[in-house]
Amino acid sequence: MSEKVTIYDIAEKLNITAATVSRALNNNPKIKEATRELVIKTAAAMNYKQNKLALALKSGRSNNIGVIVPRIDSNFFASVIRGIEEELYPHGYQVIICQTHESIKRENENLHTLVDAQVDGIMMSVTGVSNENDSAFRNVLEKNVPLIFFDRSKHIDGVSSVTINDFKGGYLATKHLIDEGCRNIAHFSGDQSLDIFKNRFLGYKQALLDNGIEFKEEYVIYTKSAVDAGKESVDKLLQLETPPDALFSSSDFAALGAIQELKERNISIPNEFCVVGFSNEPFTKFMELSITSVDQSPLEMGKMSARVFLEQVDKTDTIKIEKKVVLAPELHIRKSSAKTNF
Repeated sequence: MSEKVTIYDIAEKLNITAATVSRALNNNPKIKEATRELVIKTAAAMNYKQNKLALALKSGRSNNIGVIVPRIDSNFFASVIRGIEEELYPHGYQVIICQTHESIKRENENLHTLVDAQVDGIMMSVTGVSNENDSAFRNVLEKNVPLIFFDRSKHIDGVSSVTINDFKGGYLATKHLIDEGCRNIAHFSGDQSLDIFKNRFLGYKQALLDNGIEFKEEYVIYTKSAVDAGKESVDKLLQLETPPDALFSSSDFAALGAIQELKERNISIPNEFCVVGFSNEPFTKFMELSITSVDQSPLEMGKMSARVFLEQVDKTDTIKIEKKVVLAPELHIRKSSAKTNF
């Protein structure tokens, strides 16, 4: 393997100083244009590659952005990451992706690792709202690294966020079920210490009350975003003295599990039981029994998160100014809940 070419090799080749080569490669205005072009042409011919880490240390910029998500094997988070990349790549940024797997410990490690790597900003969907990682968040802000939350957020002074109106999403889903004639509507909720699940629940509850339907605690089950969890939870609902005739799930995966269990029991969907999910995962529209779901606009969420970062990155005096962006949800009505028009 040939030795790595240095600025000293280029300087020797052109019979100029290494300092002149360095200035030319970094577009120093004191260097004549002819000299700069000659150095760049020679460097390319000699296959010279600049040390990006050294440049980052010198400029204080790495042109890397950290993105932290619970998991990447989800269309929602994959689409958010795609939106971030599409928006930032033209500005010369690369994305470093980290996963927490819903672990507070791993979230803490990710935050410290990204700060140590001198990323220019961090965008993330938080694991939880406990105070365990407050010191890690403070460390990010003290380093003047822009921090933007998307989807799942925490209330921290100086941190911007990009979310959707989860309350409205829950309301739209439940109101649709009511319009389809359902009166005993159950709800699969996630961890309500997170605003996204709390607000979806509140939207569900408000839609019931606004339409003169009694809210029943026994119809609310805390369910993980997993197919098996959905099957187990709907099984519990069907054992109630008055089983529900509809379900609004905060998760498409749990909704899918519920549908599988209902089919195994020969319960007709949507004639006897209607189902609505949340997130609009790709599988919801490609199934034979397509699933009604609330779209979270993940691509737009990613692009907007990137735009918020770009607004902040060059304004160190305004990094601590919060910007709260709330996107509008959209309900996609399909076979799992629509008793007509399909």
